[in-house]
Amino acid sequence: MKISGVDIRPGNILEYEGGIWKVAKIQHTQPGKGGAFMQVEMKNLIDGRKTNVRFRSADTVERVRLDTKDFQFLYEDGEQLVFMDKDNYDQITLDSDLLGDAKAFLTDGMDVTLELYDERPISVQLPEQVEALIVEADAVVKGQTASSSYKPAILENGVRVMVPPHIESGTRIVVDVYAREYVRKAD
Repeated sequence: MKISGVDIRPGNILEYEGGIWKVAKIQHTQPGKGGAFMQVEMKNLIDGRKTNVRFRSADTVERVRLDTKDFQFLYEDGEQLVFMDKDNYDQITLDSDLLGDAKAFLTDGMDVTLELYDERPISVQLPEQVEALIVEADAVVKGQTASSSYKPAILENGVRVMVPPHIESGTRIVVDVYAREYVRKAD
C-alpha cells in the first residue's frame, strides 16, 4: 500500500531502496521557504542499519504489512534462540540479535510474537510488561522526599531499573520490557 511521505508514523514498516525498514522517529518540518517535509529515522529490519531520510509530501513510499505468528521460547543455544510454533509445534532457531535489549527479559516458556516478511522472521516481540524479582535494592536515603524520588534496583536477570523507595529486595514487580521502567508492584 503506497502512502504519502507526510503520512509516515513511528512503528510503520516501509519498503525503501530494496530493504524493509521500521520507522523509529519522525519530525515534521515546515521551513519558511520551500515545501514541508518529514524527517524520518528508520532501522533496517534485516541487517540492523539505521538511516535518516527526508520525505516530501509528493513522495510516496510502500507501506508493508507484516504477518504475525505466536511462538513459545524454548531455550538458548549459544547465540541462537530456539522457538516453537504454537500451532504446529515446528521449531525455529533465530539469532539472539533479533531481540536486542529485550533479550534480558526472555524466559523459558515465554509466549512471543514473531513478525514475518515473506515467511522470514524479522523481529521478535515480547510481552510489553513482565514480572521480575528484585535481588538487590539500595537503602532509602533518609530525608528524601517521597514524591518522584526513585532508587536503583537490580532484577534477577541483571537489568537495573529505578523503583520507588518503598520497594525492597525480594519484591516482585512488573517492568516495562522496552522502556526498562518500573510499572507497579506485582499482585
